[in-house]
Amino acid sequence: MSNVRLDKWLWAARFFKTRALAKKAIEGGKVHYNGERAKTSKSVEVGALVRVPQGWEIWEVEVVALSDQRRGAPEARELYRETVESAERRVREAESRRLTNQAMQHPLKRPDKKQRRDIQRFQRQLDE
Repeated sequence: MSNVRLDKWLWAARFFKTRALAKKAIEGGKVHYNGERAKTSKSVEVGALVRVPQGWEIWEVEVVALSDQRRGAPEARELYRETVESAERRVREAESRRLTNQAMQHPLKRPDKKQRRDIQRFQRQLDE
């Protein structure tokens, strides 16, 4: 296989659930191919660096193999190799997000009856 479109390769490597989502990300300028914005019809070459955003994380991967067919996740992981810098940055940022969320400690549910009474009691004390 010598000629695979970028949107097909991203879909086959399981970075996106559908080709339409891959196309939308590429056209939106989110995906970079060898450090530059790419078009969906760009031919992928082995050894190219692809930068792909996924949620909070940004993957920087080197293309190891080509495929235009979507297969299982273990086979899809064989299509690329993540750079060391990318893996370290993702771990660092995930830890930072975890610590930030831990510090905020948002309530996961509405207060129950006892907690509402405590809040009302506290508010009455402030008004006095």
